[in-house]
Amino acid sequence: MSCECCKKTMTKQKNNSSIVPVILCGGSGKRLWPLSRESFPKQFVPIIKGKSLLELAFNRANAISSNGKIYTVASEKHRFLINDISLKANISCLNILEPIAKNTAPAMALAALNASKDDILVFLPSDHHIPDNKAFVQAVHDGIPSAECGSFVTFGITPSHPHTGYGYIRVESPKKMIQKVHSFFEKPNLNDAISFVADGRFFWNSGIFLVKAGTLLDSLLHFAPDILETVERVVKFQRQEDNFIFLDKDIFRNCRSESIDYAVLEKHDEVCLVRYSGVWSDLGNWIAVNELNSKDKEGNSKIGNGKFFDCKSTYIHGAERLVVAAGLENLVIVDTKDALLVLNKDHVEKLKDLVENLKQIGLTEAIEHKYSKRPWGEFNVIDEGYGFKVKRIIVKPGGCLSLQSHKHRAEHWVVVQGIASVTCNSKTFTLSKNESTFIPINVKHRLENPGNIPLEIIEVQSGDYLDEDDIERFQDSYGRENTIN
Repeated sequence: MSCECCKKTMTKQKNNSSIVPVILCGGSGKRLWPLSRESFPKQFVPIIKGKSLLELAFNRANAISSNGKIYTVASEKHRFLINDISLKANISCLNILEPIAKNTAPAMALAALNASKDDILVFLPSDHHIPDNKAFVQAVHDGIPSAECGSFVTFGITPSHPHTGYGYIRVESPKKMIQKVHSFFEKPNLNDAISFVADGRFFWNSGIFLVKAGTLLDSLLHFAPDILETVERVVKFQRQEDNFIFLDKDIFRNCRSESIDYAVLEKHDEVCLVRYSGVWSDLGNWIAVNELNSKDKEGNSKIGNGKFFDCKSTYIHGAERLVVAAGLENLVIVDTKDALLVLNKDHVEKLKDLVENLKQIGLTEAIEHKYSKRPWGEFNVIDEGYGFKVKRIIVKPGGCLSLQSHKHRAEHWVVVQGIASVTCNSKTFTLSKNESTFIPINVKHRLENPGNIPLEIIEVQSGDYLDEDDIERFQDSYGRENTIN
């Protein structure tokens, strides 16, 4: 299966290039707030039968990789989330960590500069739902000859309805499996979307790409040389620790932020589309999540503990509490421990702006959950009020919090399960179940789990300022500085 893009160079040569999947993990997932938040975006949330979209993406990447190589390009603040999920998926990968999000063109350039020029890179967004791995892997292999010939390959999704939240790609024939791209179109209005679907030659732009590393770099040199020049400087000074690559923030800050579509594809003459007719969703909003669930005769669906009375076309995503909907129509209801969203389905595309407004007025719920993952384990805020906060902290076996102090708060620790090794100034001692200790303000302290089972403690904070950024680290096993992650 070849297309016009590569006829000029087609030979019978065997494909000897390595196929290297690159998972792009930089999204913030604001359109799935309050379940997805900046500190814990949708790709990390276990949203598909107890698995995260990133874990499923790792499985997809593993099925594509020809030599076991898998890269991710992700936010530096999410590195421990990525590490945990890759371990859960039993995947070994090299993680390129962006200190600042700069969109897909710089992210893809980073991967290409860390690969061999002959490697064929498959760029996979981390937040897509593609349940048929076999069909998707076949589509990727269908596109490899075109990539071998020096074309940029993208994957078009056969539209199921006139969606206004996706970009579109036009080709000349609705039936060919692989062909040259005619043109790209940004997210259309409803009337244009209806005409696109009726035309038959328009496909949803999946944001999945297949291209030789050398082809990508040559394309950036031609169409976006400033981006390539900056990323080359960043790579020159990058440093690697274990499976993480860290970048210079000051250099990367100067890189222009732009998507690969704008920077390269819309200007490129050699772009091919592989038609993918399998099930695909980017789970870009709550309506897309709703479509994954079975519905009752009135079009209602739910996740969690929800009940409908005289409702139509309403979706409930519950956490632990019972959510009862009565006399409602065309709504999305999402209940979490610290935020409740009630949204008309006609406004789902406005949710990103709403979350940004919440962030601007200083509401921490726009960014963080009460529940937070850390490299040593996790914690959950049980209760808080003026001058106090109560946390349930779980430390993994062998886990160790940083040696730290707080300027504005004292802490009282009570062991619920396991054994705690506590450092308080120059003293180190152990606590067992039902034992406790007090950590005064400005005292250096550390909590470790030397046991073989999770350590669980209840922490009661008291003071005039209790936010997570009141922390000074003196020593850390995970390479963190004075950040809240």
